[in-house]
Amino acid sequence: MKTIEQKIVATDWPAVTEAMHHKGYAIIPKLLSDEQCEELKASYDRTDLYRKTVVMERYRFGLGEYRYFNYPLPGLIDDVRSAIYPHLATIANAWFKALSIEVQFPLKHAELLQQCHASGQDKATVLILKYGAGGFNTLHQDLYGAIYFPIQVVLQLNEPGTDFTGGEFVLTQQVPRAQSKAIVLQPGKGDAVIFTTNFKPEKGARGYYRVNMKHGVSEVRAGERHTLGIIFHDALS
Repeated sequence: MKTIEQKIVATDWPAVTEAMHHKGYAIIPKLLSDEQCEELKASYDRTDLYRKTVVMERYRFGLGEYRYFNYPLPGLIDDVRSAIYPHLATIANAWFKALSIEVQFPLKHAELLQQCHASGQDKATVLILKYGAGGFNTLHQDLYGAIYFPIQVVLQLNEPGTDFTGGEFVLTQQVPRAQSKAIVLQPGKGDAVIFTTNFKPEKGARGYYRVNMKHGVSEVRAGERHTLGIIFHDALS
């Protein structure tokens, strides 16, 4: 059985890169095993692992709740975050170069975290989200501070159609001077969705321009839905 690092290395990164450039998202099927998904879901009740619980309805974020992990992260999560980041940093650097943004991201995740901590962003942002029937998440972006990494990952921990119905992952693209485009995805259990945190470059007649994107979750009609959200930058204290 392959380790999580071996699965990440074996991923077709040219295809992922192409999808990210053209669509702003890509899916890695079955990055997590069923056993790893069940382990992560079971950890939701271990309050010692978390620094904060957010009841979404209180803040009009939607209906459901999520918990931010505290450092040190569980080994599996830390392994995914560290191993996948360098591949995404290459994509992010190409995006910022195309848009003439004077920022280049380090290729080691530990160096990005050092930059965050130097700016007062030292709180872990990895989180598990839990929705029951009627739960949803409004469209949003996960930035958390002046230093942000423009790509993030969501891992589906339940099987659609078996554990829950509804609860699709929704992305919207806002092209300048045009109507928004909605993208609706339903990843399977263990799948990883890679997507832009806030924008992607799009090539036009006069060069590249920004296409702003938001993400959310449609209403869960029945059952229970858990996802693991991996954000690569830390949050302000």
